[in-house]
Amino acid sequence: MMNIEGKVLGNRYEIIKNIGNGGMATVYKAEDRILKRNVAVKILRDEFTTDEEFIRRFEGEAQSAARLTHANIVSIYDVGVEGNLYYIVMELIQGKTLKEIILEEHGPLPWKWSVNVAIQIASALEMAHKNNIVHRDIKPHNIIITEDGIAKVTDFGIAKAVSNSTITAFGTTIGSVHYFSPEHARGGYTDAKSDIYSLGVVLYEMVTGKVPFDADTPVSVALKHMQEDPEQPSAINPKVPYSINQIIMKALQKDSTMRYQSATEMLIDLKRALKNPNGDFVEEEYDPTAMTQKIDTRMYGDRNKDTGKDSKKESKFKTFIKEHKVLSSVIGLILLFMISLFGTMLVLNATNPPEVSMPNIVGLSKEEAQQEIEDAKLKFEVDKEEYNKDVPEGFVISQDPSYIENYNKVKQGSTVKVIISKGQEKTKVPNVKGKEKEEAIKLIEDAKLKAEVIEETSKTVEEGMVVSQEIEPDTEAFAGDTIKIHVSIGTGIKQVTMVSVIGQTEANAKKTIEDLGLKVNVTYEENTSKENGIVLKQSIESGKEIDEGTTITITVNKIAENKTATISIDVKSITGGYAQTTQDASGNSTSTEANASIEKTVNITIKSGNTTLWSDSGVDKNTTKTASITGKGSMDLTITLTDSKGGNWVRQLSINFNTETSKTVK
Repeated sequence: MMNIEGKVLGNRYEIIKNIGNGGMATVYKAEDRILKRNVAVKILRDEFTTDEEFIRRFEGEAQSAARLTHANIVSIYDVGVEGNLYYIVMELIQGKTLKEIILEEHGPLPWKWSVNVAIQIASALEMAHKNNIVHRDIKPHNIIITEDGIAKVTDFGIAKAVSNSTITAFGTTIGSVHYFSPEHARGGYTDAKSDIYSLGVVLYEMVTGKVPFDADTPVSVALKHMQEDPEQPSAINPKVPYSINQIIMKALQKDSTMRYQSATEMLIDLKRALKNPNGDFVEEEYDPTAMTQKIDTRMYGDRNKDTGKDSKKESKFKTFIKEHKVLSSVIGLILLFMISLFGTMLVLNATNPPEVSMPNIVGLSKEEAQQEIEDAKLKFEVDKEEYNKDVPEGFVISQDPSYIENYNKVKQGSTVKVIISKGQEKTKVPNVKGKEKEEAIKLIEDAKLKAEVIEETSKTVEEGMVVSQEIEPDTEAFAGDTIKIHVSIGTGIKQVTMVSVIGQTEANAKKTIEDLGLKVNVTYEENTSKENGIVLKQSIESGKEIDEGTTITITVNKIAENKTATISIDVKSITGGYAQTTQDASGNSTSTEANASIEKTVNITIKSGNTTLWSDSGVDKNTTKTASITGKGSMDLTITLTDSKGGNWVRQLSINFNTETSKTVK
């Protein structure tokens, strides 16, 4: 088969990857684009797609199996064909096959675990058999054990309805001969009791680690199923309890009338075995039918053959009548009575016809059902046609009179009325986005669909309104399908009532807010009229309802502290000083006093605005003067130097008392 990964089947199922191969089909993991879930898609192998009879049976049986809904049966969602690809869409199960588990153990599995698995398989078969479906391929390979330990029986899609007569070459090509019932192995009639035999083989293998019959060739294995008795499981594994051994041996009886007559009977004994493993409660079955011989009329002579009329004999006959008139009259009356009786019987036979067996035609196509009814010398009548999601179009939903197992006799010539399926009714998905929840549900139900509500939070859509729907409006769907709608529950965030933290310390305020499930952001400002370190204001007032997780900004009073900084004033650099230097003829430098008219000192003031922070007078112009200034925060300073001769020098300086401890002015 070509690589189909990435291909979309039925405009719905996108193939992701190959996850398994079997004798009949290849299994892929796929995504259902409509329902947004992963599924398993089983695609028929190429060699089977040219057989029209096989394809017809494949589609019909898969659709019948899709009716089965059970915790231990892998659900079938859809059946389809695209080009030459015939496929079944199934539930995707995460787990291992029972065969893989048996091989991993390299020996017997614990008997209690094995019986629990057998109970689940029997429960699945019970459901299938009640719906007239026989699996015919029960084996460990077709049983998946989920990660939670649940047994899931798969491949019901290849089963046939119980009412079909015999298994064909199609049936024998699928499955494994090691698990065949004797009747299956010889190509004979198979029914629900054939599944019971196969389940017996599976349980035998679980508790012993081996199959009851094995040989070099499949034919040899099949002959052993038909001719040999299996070794007792308890002889292979002494840990197998008595009742379990008896259950297995009863299920493996070659004569189907000696086995369990239904999955329900076996299920009851399996459950009893868990409570009473060594109990002697398994009953033997006896064949209720007795052999009868047909009388061969050829062993008697033909008494009605005309040998001709001998005149001599005729003469004797007349003589006898004449001589025995009374006796002749009696004989004549007897003959008349016999003729009358025979005529009466003919009339009664016409008005009271014999009984015939009522066939089970539920699940058959209309044509097959009509043939079955007419072959049984009954009359076929279609009562009506109606939609049915479980029965494919053209197949029988029900019959009247109904089929009752072991009690199905009706008068020959009776009319059997049937209801024929029109298939699953189709409808269109309504547009419910933006509708109120109850209105949306009604619209969906009016369209013959089911609504599934998924609640979700939304900041933009009002509570109780539909946010979205998973299947687009006007999409064609089957009546009864589930439409998932997402309904707003509002923000979905817990509402919190804000409290007042004004006047609390920063630490207490933060704890109060965080205990409410809120977040805190802190800013600071100075207010000398309030106590230092307390909350002055909050961004959301008390009493207001807000979303849990909201950030609250609090403003905390932070009064700056006075600090001292040193200002170094380079007076000489600012004023130019007053000294001068001369050089004599020998090149020696001599310092002389400046001209007497030059002022040697200055007065210095440091102000912040109009406030004098520091001052000094008579400061030598040739020096550097240090001033200590006290303040807080950032401050702009004006340094002014003046002398008595009208000299005036001004410098501007900014200082941050929080970060700077000294500054130099030149």
